[in-house]
Amino acid sequence: MYVQLPFDELKVDPTQKKRIAYFYDADIGNYAYGAGHPMKPHRIRMAHSLIMNYGLYKKMEIYRAKPATKQEMCQFHTDEYIDFLSRVSPDNLDMFGKEQIKFNVGDDCPVFDGLFEYCGISGGGSMEGAARLNRGKCDIAINYAGGLHHAKKSEASGFCYLNDIVLGIIELLRYHPRVLYIDIDVHHGDGVEEAFYTTDRVMTCSFHKYGEFFPGTGELRDIGVGKGKYYSVNVPLRDGIDDATYKSVFEPLISKIIEWYQPSAIVLQCGGDSLSGDRLGCFNLSMSGHANCINYVKSFNIPMMVVGGGGYTMRNVARTWAFESGLLNNVILPAELPYNEYYEYYGPDYKLDVRPSNMYNTNSPEFLNKILTSIITNLENTKHAPSVQMNYVPNDAEDLGDEDEDTKEAIDTKGGSQQARDEQIVPDNEFYDEEDKDEGETMITDNSKTPETQEEAAASNGVIKSESNGTEAPAVSVSAGTNSTSNESTETPATSVAADSAAAESEFVPVVESITAPAPTVASSSEGAGAVEADGEKASGEVVPELTKEEIAEIEELNKDVD
Repeated sequence: MYVQLPFDELKVDPTQKKRIAYFYDADIGNYAYGAGHPMKPHRIRMAHSLIMNYGLYKKMEIYRAKPATKQEMCQFHTDEYIDFLSRVSPDNLDMFGKEQIKFNVGDDCPVFDGLFEYCGISGGGSMEGAARLNRGKCDIAINYAGGLHHAKKSEASGFCYLNDIVLGIIELLRYHPRVLYIDIDVHHGDGVEEAFYTTDRVMTCSFHKYGEFFPGTGELRDIGVGKGKYYSVNVPLRDGIDDATYKSVFEPLISKIIEWYQPSAIVLQCGGDSLSGDRLGCFNLSMSGHANCINYVKSFNIPMMVVGGGGYTMRNVARTWAFESGLLNNVILPAELPYNEYYEYYGPDYKLDVRPSNMYNTNSPEFLNKILTSIITNLENTKHAPSVQMNYVPNDAEDLGDEDEDTKEAIDTKGGSQQARDEQIVPDNEFYDEEDKDEGETMITDNSKTPETQEEAAASNGVIKSESNGTEAPAVSVSAGTNSTSNESTETPATSVAADSAAAESEFVPVVESITAPAPTVASSSEGAGAVEADGEKASGEVVPELTKEEIAEIEELNKDVD
């Protein structure tokens, strides 16, 4: 079953154009797990710097994804775990003693400043990448801030707090009946496998070191349970595996899985800790050997999401991810590194290369043959690709609305039809005095209003307030006099005041009109006297008896006092 394949130089087809969405958040490099911790998010910023300086930004669409929200995170993780991540910080850590034990937060997964924001960036990139694949906006989505495959439903593990891969796959399952997850990190992808261990809609395939190595899971016999039996594939490997050996296991196995399972989307976790010289890893892959996996999966032309993962020698991880970004864009990047902000990290050779060491390969052909034989035997059970149950859902009845209420007569009724009320922009609970008051309707004075508002309302009702004693007096309306010998009357504006003494001495019968002055106005002479309304009642147009000269003089004295 196992055949050693030659490891040739990587080849790309420059004529083949892929639409690639690349997700990067500039804040990701600002987070730090703490001094001495092997996981350093700064490596993502280093890789991004190389990608930019190699000019790959001209070939990709670059996005800054919206960070994942609590609700989105809780599609997989438990509410209490996400709530804990959002509230815990180094300052209040002593308040969460029990939670630290319950959620496995401590040495490997320390609490650091900005922990929740860091998780949001990681999850947001993978979810948005999956969403763009679903909508057909791209062929490949890249999120190197993702790939945190150890996080469990309610537990942090292996430097991972939020399992962005699971969240991304859940998003893909909205549109795709089957999703294939491939993991080439040196550690077993236990968090993703556990999440989909009982379903046939996701097949997980992990290539990892097994045997006294974190997390201690992923043996050959772990194949899934229930409906998901045979849909978890584990390839346990030993120390020192090289490029040719890895290729000889990877390519035939992935080829069989894709042939039989027929996934409509692929998620590829390309953790860099399987590279030679990694601080925590024990494999012996060169940059080309690692990148060959990405190049091979890309050749199937299936919508693919590429995420990061482990990798604890920063300069090697940055080199490899930049090189693999070039392959995804069908470009083989030159070995000479362009100058960038982190150029000094790549000394002394300053080359885009990770060379293998002389490490001994403990993976014998017999051992690998046994693994491949066992896995392919299990895969025989997956030849008939599972599919989502499809039911015909009839269309909803056409909604014609309330036809009886759409007639012109119904719409013209007071209050309008239901349709007219539904189309109102202003809600019914909004209250506006000007709109609700009918034309000609007087406004009732409210005691709760301010003095200025009350005075305006009183003036509109024909009542003015005397400044001298504060008592209310009727507003004085002014009208033109009518000669006693003539039936013709001449009207003057309500705001004008007849102050002519000659007119005051003449005998006339004033006609009172119900015109209210806009501002307090005190009339003089007989016109004003004839316009005063008795007891504050509104004038109704009836004839007022003629005043004597003594009464006129008395009114003039009163007017002088008011002035």
